Amino acid sequence: MDIKNTGRLTLPTDVDMVEETIYLKNLLGADALRDCDGTTMPEALLSQNAKIYATYYTTRKDNAWAEKNPEEIQQEYLITDYITAKGTSLSIELMKGFHTQQFKVNTIDSPKRWWEVIDRTTGEIVPVNKWEYHEASDEVIIESIPYHQYTVSFLVFLIWDPVHMYNYITNDWKDAPHQLTYDVRQPKTQVYVKEKLKKWCEENPDIDVVRFTTFFHQFTLTFDNQKREKFVEWFGYSASVSPYILEQFEKWAGYKFRPEFIVDQGYHNSTFRVPSKEFKDFIEFQQIEVSKLAKELVDIVHSYGKEAMMFLGDHWIGTEPFGKYFDSIGLDAVVGSVGDGVTLRMISDIKGVKYTEGRLLPYFFPDVFTEGGDPIGEAQDNWMKARRAILRSPLDRIGYGGYLKLANEWPGFIDQISKVVSEFRQIHEHMQGTKAYTAPFKVGILNCWGNLRRWMSNQVHHALWYREIYSYVGVIECLSGMPIDVEFITFDQIKEGIDPEIKVIINAGDAYTSWSGAENWKDEKIICSIRKFVDEGGGFIGVGEPSACQYQGHYFQLSDVLGVDREVGFTMSTDKYNELESRHFILEDIEGEIDFGEGKSRIYAHGENYQILNMDGRYSRLVVNEYGKGRSVYFTGLPYSPQNCRILLRAIYYAAHQETEMMKFYVTNVDTELAVFEKTGKIVVINNSKEPKETDLYVQGTLMQHLNLAPMEMKWVDYKENV
Repeated sequence: MDIKNTGRLTLPTDVDMVEETIYLKNLLGADALRDCDGTTMPEALLSQNAKIYATYYTTRKDNAWAEKNPEEIQQEYLITDYITAKGTSLSIELMKGFHTQQFKVNTIDSPKRWWEVIDRTTGEIVPVNKWEYHEASDEVIIESIPYHQYTVSFLVFLIWDPVHMYNYITNDWKDAPHQLTYDVRQPKTQVYVKEKLKKWCEENPDIDVVRFTTFFHQFTLTFDNQKREKFVEWFGYSASVSPYILEQFEKWAGYKFRPEFIVDQGYHNSTFRVPSKEFKDFIEFQQIEVSKLAKELVDIVHSYGKEAMMFLGDHWIGTEPFGKYFDSIGLDAVVGSVGDGVTLRMISDIKGVKYTEGRLLPYFFPDVFTEGGDPIGEAQDNWMKARRAILRSPLDRIGYGGYLKLANEWPGFIDQISKVVSEFRQIHEHMQGTKAYTAPFKVGILNCWGNLRRWMSNQVHHALWYREIYSYVGVIECLSGMPIDVEFITFDQIKEGIDPEIKVIINAGDAYTSWSGAENWKDEKIICSIRKFVDEGGGFIGVGEPSACQYQGHYFQLSDVLGVDREVGFTMSTDKYNELESRHFILEDIEGEIDFGEGKSRIYAHGENYQILNMDGRYSRLVVNEYGKGRSVYFTGLPYSPQNCRILLRAIYYAAHQETEMMKFYVTNVDTELAVFEKTGKIVVINNSKEPKETDLYVQGTLMQHLNLAPMEMKWVDYKENV
């Protein structure tokens, strides 16, 4: 078999797919086979010339142990609905609206110690002598103030693992028993799990890679009483709690833990919330402890001569891959789901591992491989976004997951996989381990999370589309495949000074979210630092509601830098004379309408140095502004599209005063992009559309070649001898 057409690919299998797996392994050149949740690795495949991955669950698939040790089942903080009192006594039913097959109220540990009743009208904690828990009726009875609202934050046991529950519902499993989820952090379970892993390694000598799925704490995935998702927060820590853990935290932090640190008014500390000091403390504590224990399991795996791989998903909380302690785990690899370019960079940018692997979509599940489904279209869309990012920060391997039978029986799907795998190998063949050309400056993404949430900005969960955020995620998605080095920075870092390699700062998001910054914009050190940065020649790009926080006569606290503000009703009596002037460097390639997504309304330009490039009636959607020696660009929104990638790219180079640098390597059609590998003398041009495209390739300002590209085509050009 041609070595160029083999390797870097992992395929799923199952007990009823032995011959088919061997055929597809040879056809596609796969060098690794894996099992998946709900499947089994056939013994007949263990002798294949391939790496064998085994999915390993540290927290479930052992109901006997969980039932024997009910006090060490994993726990989660829930919060009731807001209930209004009509009199001086209020009864709140704890489990109303929750799925009782997923949760069971923790009556083992003292409610008065670990629960919290809050008067949401005043924000005050209700003293413990003012409420009682009645176990028989599963209610909390509160001495209430009429017409005040109340909530109860309380601990429950996770009596059905959320991921197993999700798979059970999605795949319509009928006979599979509900898997309990136990807490590996607890003393008895911790000892048991280590010994169990040793035994498993001894009993599975043919397994090469132990794929931890994942370690100990599930992200927040809560179902309602109709088996629908009630609350999902991929970054959520509300299921990483127990009195045992929280007592340790109190000793480490030096102060008493409150449920509100996690539940956070019912937002469950969504990553969109500006994180409190206490929540950041809890995250760091969990990272330290989880990393320490995860290392012990990884060391066990290594002692048996096997590789340890972590799945970036499921029970990943505490293993933040861009956190301070991740490297200490000693993992060989990380694998994660690739939904787009952003989620690919979330995996491929991870340091401290020997290799990274992306599980491309679609997952081979019946919700996609069904009548009316379009798995081929999903695979194409997934690959076009992933490919852009791979050219900037390549994964070492790719793979697929789910039921191989579904994929094998879908007409044309294997052909599509074959095309994807071939292009992936071509990229590595031509890159030869080198990095694509990037601009001679960095772009900083400014938010409350910084590098801890690298490539995670404005996301709810792995590439899922939400109307409210797609206008902002688009910015990060565009950047994932651009010739730009990106840093994710915090407001605290800004106060300490701005890295001189950063020439453009981007702030994107809704007002009062962690991504925009909220109250941080009242800090004079932050405001003055950015003003100085731009005044001295830097660039600032704002999307949506950058620097938004109503204060001292402005909604945008950097309205002077941006040259725009938002009308919130306070300046209706001030006349605004906005006029369109659309001729500008940023729009030179652009034809037709610009997609601003949801955008923001009532944006008006002001000052003396602005230029409005796009308007919606009386108000502005795209504005540039001169500020001292620097420049700013404002967008009301910017969803991902090839055209918007080109607009943002031009905006970045414009803001950085680097317009000529952008033309160093250039293709004219906005539906096409290029990556340049100077050390190998290769240029690759990609068509990011499902239509044929023509484009001109320029190098150093000289027309090098006119290219005709088929739909989705990737074309390599040897350019050294031509320049």
